[in-house]
Amino acid sequence: QVQLVESGGGLVRPGGYLRLSCAESDGWRLNSYQMGWFRQAPGKEREFVAAIALNSVATYYADSVKPRFTISRENADYTVLLQMFDAKPEDTAVYYCAASTMTGWALSPYDYDYWGRGTQVTVSW
Repeated sequence: QVQLVESGGGLVRPGGYLRLSCAESDGWRLNSYQMGWFRQAPGKEREFVAAIALNSVATYYADSVKPRFTISRENADYTVLLQMFDAKPEDTAVYYCAASTMTGWALSPYDYDYWGRGTQVTVSW
């Protein structure tokens, strides 16, 4: 069972930077999965933010975060990062890391097999 843990959330000022991290709680590598980040604001559905393919090269972003966010694999695929540049108040949400065994881009929450519990990101003065 893959158990994902997110970290790095918090309060950031508009225009600021925040880095979210995702790792498997037992220390397993994530190189067998397409990895994605989703977010959910109060009263809204969970929405796709970004995904990275197994090859660590191909990435896919929601239009709302291009080109401000960057997804990457680090530490020999033990960690997946989401770097948030030029944060905006509308980025405020709980951010979730997820792992998918799907081939082709996994853009829906239903495409993912494993989820973390989320980390809160608040963009505000």
